[in-house]
Amino acid sequence: MAYWFNVDSGQVETDATRSQGAFVMGPYDSAEEAGRALETARERTEKWDEEDRRWNEGSQGQKA
Repeated sequence: MAYWFNVDSGQVETDATRSQGAFVMGPYDSAEEAGRALETARERTEKWDEEDRRWNEGSQGQKA
């Protein structure tokens, strides 16, 4: 069974209860994972931002 996080309601949903037309994140393998969807997205974004920062700092001073 797949689980989804409904950003509008803040609730975890399943395929059977998934709101039609709602903004959902997923699918996730467990209700616990779906419940952490926003936290996981924030952690990944912070990681990617840091990687971008390091990439940009490393490419400064290099000619294209």
